[in-house]
Amino acid sequence: MKLTALTKILEENQDSAIFMMLPNGEFIPEHFHVTEVGRIHKKFIDCGGIERENVVCSLQIWTAQDLEHRLVSGKLAKILKIGEKVLGKEDLLVEVEYGTDVASTYLLSEVEITPSGLLFILVGKQTDCLAPDKCGVSNCGTGSSTTCC
Repeated sequence: MKLTALTKILEENQDSAIFMMLPNGEFIPEHFHVTEVGRIHKKFIDCGGIERENVVCSLQIWTAQDLEHRLVSGKLAKILKIGEKVLGKEDLLVEVEYGTDVASTYLLSEVEITPSGLLFILVGKQTDCLAPDKCGVSNCGTGSSTTCC
């Protein structure tokens, strides 16, 4: 999901609770905090020698012991507005960083409007070969290889 679509949904549902569902169907505890809004710019060379860039909006999620904390959609919209200082004006894909023992990064796939609030559906990121035509490895491009060279 892109940042402008997310912001629009948040602003149109100002008082809605936010629920975040991980790829395994479990939910991030409802008392989570958004501790960072960031712009991540990754510049790299793929295994075929092609220079590439990827820029995303990253939301870091953290849970504490204050079980009464609840972030509503209007507050998250305000946090994103403040984040424009570092995000810029591009319509970036939104990623969510979360983990209890190890931080993992998920893509924000979609947001569903439900009677209980806004349901953020997170999906896992996968590695893949970006240059299967140059690698000559038979499983490139299938998602089963993390490197081809």
